[in-house]
Formats: sequence, structure tokens, C-alpha cells
Amino acid sequence: MPDITTVQNEIIEEFDILGDDRESTIFYIMELGDKLSPFPEEERIDDNIIKGCQSKVWLATREENGKVYFLADSNTDITKGLISLLIRVLSGRTAEEIISSDLYFIEKIGMGSIIGSQRSNGLTAMIKQMKRFAIAYQAKSKAL
Repeated sequence: MPDITTVQNEIIEEFDILGDDRESTIFYIMELGDKLSPFPEEERIDDNIIKGCQSKVWLATREENGKVYFLADSNTDITKGLISLLIRVLSGRTAEEIISSDLYFIEKIGMGSIIGSQRSNGLTAMIKQMKRFAIAYQAKSKAL
């Protein structure tokens, strides 16, 4: 599995191909959301809803062999695409990698200007929740 930096650079290259075409970029983000793994119905509970998102975003996680894995879904296509990018970068990593990750790809692809302030706040909430899960797994492993 490529490291976080490599995956972020791949995403930057993909978005560079789209250039400044905002419509194509938004369409591409929505396409990425379509590629998310199916979200289990039993995980669509209030405890898995990310607070601070304009849209509904469910985020579930599991830890396996020292790696943290994420599953997510949203009721809007753009938000689903955004969380799919975060999952692509962060899922399958150690808690330490997730906690210390600098998600520079968001700024490099100009995400703030693409999605506006409300969705930017939601994106920040998604990142914070993913890092909170990683912190919880890290604390749990240190307690054992």
C-alpha cells in the first residue's frame, strides 16, 4: 500500500488533469463517491453521524492488525465524494499515521474554492472525526 504522501500526490495529479474546470471537478468528486464500498445498514445510526456537516455523513470504523479502516456514506453526492477522498488517504493506516497526517492535498487541489465554506466546515469535521477515532484506537492499544 502506498504511503499517505504518495496517495495525496496521486490525488493532486488527478485533479491537475481537470484544470480549472469547476464543473468537471465537481462531477469527478461525485464519481469518486460512487466508488465507496457499500455502507452497512446497521451502521446508519445517530452515533455514526459526523456532527458539523451540512449533509448527513455516517462514518464507521474498525481496527484490524494495528490498522484503522473507515467506511462512510452521505446523503449527498458531493459530500460522499469528499469523504471517499479522505478514506482513500487515511483508511488502512496505523492510528499514529492518521493522527500525524498533514492532509495537504486539500489545499493543493483548491478544494476550498470548489466546495464553498459550508462544505469546507463539513470536510474539517470529517477529518477531525477520523483523527478522533485514531486517537481512541491509539489510547486503547496503549492501555493494553
